[in-house]
Amino acid sequence: MKFLTWIKVIIFLLCLIPLGHLGWGAFTNNLGANPIEVITRSTGKWTLIFLLITLSVSPLRKITRLQWLIKFRRMLGLFAFFYICLHFTTYIWLDQFFDIMAIGKDVIKRPFITVGFSSFVLLIPLALTSTRGMIKRLGGRRWQQLHRLIYLSAIGGVVHFLWLVKADLQRPLIYGAVLMLLLGFRIAVWARLTQVVKFFSKHRPTDLRRWLWGPARRRSPEHLSPHSRLLGRGQARAGRSVGRP
Repeated sequence: MKFLTWIKVIIFLLCLIPLGHLGWGAFTNNLGANPIEVITRSTGKWTLIFLLITLSVSPLRKITRLQWLIKFRRMLGLFAFFYICLHFTTYIWLDQFFDIMAIGKDVIKRPFITVGFSSFVLLIPLALTSTRGMIKRLGGRRWQQLHRLIYLSAIGGVVHFLWLVKADLQRPLIYGAVLMLLLGFRIAVWARLTQVVKFFSKHRPTDLRRWLWGPARRRSPEHLSPHSRLLGRGQARAGRSVGRP
């Protein structure tokens, strides 16, 4: 337990490095000619990175069989929400100066902002229901169904980035490829599980044993222990004696 606690502390501090880098750049006046754009793009980039890291926890846990990896997923997801809040706050405060009318026009007229804003809204219920108490209130199944919204949010984030850059598509395409790989892994696991469930629902236990371990083979007498041979002979003699008139 102490080992996991220390790892959690280290991961928490590592997750704060992007924020510290921006803070130090602002303090030293080293954010370039357009600091608002640097902050906006940096927080958006790290939102996507943390979303992808969060989505990679379950596949890594299944592949490596390190069950304790799941303990870090909630923290990583909350850091993704934290950075998207910074991203959105930078836009509405430093870029738009809380001009609600201008923000509304941007959301409606500019598709990349529409998609990005939708991705932000989808993450809000996930952050609000990330506690153990909310899992108990909603129930495990409904909680899992709700938290599948992270897939739509991640897809929207990649599309938002893709439509934003327009020319240099290398980085958003890389993020999109990683996301497709992570979602493809989940689809493959789901398809395999569905196939197994259908098989189990259609076949009898004997068929399942045959599917798992192959057809049953009758063991020859030489492979039996002396006790088993004597027991088998005794049963055979008893059967013959019962059949006699």
